[in-house]
Amino acid sequence: MLYARLIASRLFKAVIVLFLIIIFNFFLIQMAPGDPAAIMAGEAGATDAEFLRQLTERFGLDQPLHVQLWRYVSGVAMLDFGFSYRQQVPVLDLILERLPATLLLTGTAFVLSLVLGIVAGSLAAARVKKPSGSLIMALALVFYATPLFWVALMAVVLFSVYLDWLPAYGMYTVGAGHTGLAMALDVGKHLILPATTLALFFMAIYTRMTRASMLEAAQQDYVKTARAKGLAPRVIQRRHVLRNALLPIITLAGLQAGQMVGGAILTETVFAWPGIGRLMYEALQQRDYNLLLGIFFFSAALVIVFNIVTDLVYRLADPRIKEGS
Repeated sequence: MLYARLIASRLFKAVIVLFLIIIFNFFLIQMAPGDPAAIMAGEAGATDAEFLRQLTERFGLDQPLHVQLWRYVSGVAMLDFGFSYRQQVPVLDLILERLPATLLLTGTAFVLSLVLGIVAGSLAAARVKKPSGSLIMALALVFYATPLFWVALMAVVLFSVYLDWLPAYGMYTVGAGHTGLAMALDVGKHLILPATTLALFFMAIYTRMTRASMLEAAQQDYVKTARAKGLAPRVIQRRHVLRNALLPIITLAGLQAGQMVGGAILTETVFAWPGIGRLMYEALQQRDYNLLLGIFFFSAALVIVFNIVTDLVYRLADPRIKEGS
């Protein structure tokens, strides 16, 4: 019952936040330079005013701003995001077609970064005065400071071009005709480079956070009491230090999960991964505003969902948190 009320409260707030995001994104797109109708007319080789007027009327761009806003908001309420200017396909269909690829990439990268970051941070905290602990933190600092696009390009050069171990682009081998397990293995092979590249930056953050949280937790009285009782150091690290150090990491992970969707834009572009990040880049180049607005909406919705899940996980991990907190 407690969690049901919590979820209902969070969903009510989420609706309000999404509504405000819809309004903000609409006006943000309106302020962007470029006219979609003029761009399409120019690419079609027809620059006469009549053809431009027909395109403007066809996409409703000649309507007053408040009319366009009402039409868009009422459409979103019915999950109707309009048509893509360029591809003449419903925006919802385009996004739902690309969304699974993005969720696969970001989900894999999230789990990979979180698990490796916690493990590396725990090792660094346990070896705080040893060279191995310093080496872990130095590597974390390098991955944190290195631009994501450079890591992606170097990964392609090393593992695809030089060593020829992994494919450099795409989600699967075109024309291979794989099905079943063979298809899953093929997708997994294509997933290694983009997921690892995206995970490295966030893994560095979790490594530093885990180490700092564990060193702080190790100074608490309950840890000193556990040592006085004669518990083994490994048991103390796992049951008392790490468990309590995970609380701030859960909060950070919930925030970073939403950011991964945005970070996937660059990764999907470099590795030609067919997700909504690459779709957003293409829509921006083509001034496909309806498609951009739809992607913004789904990105915001994913961030809100991640935050709600984080709230639930945090309350499971720390029973001291009350419903109203």
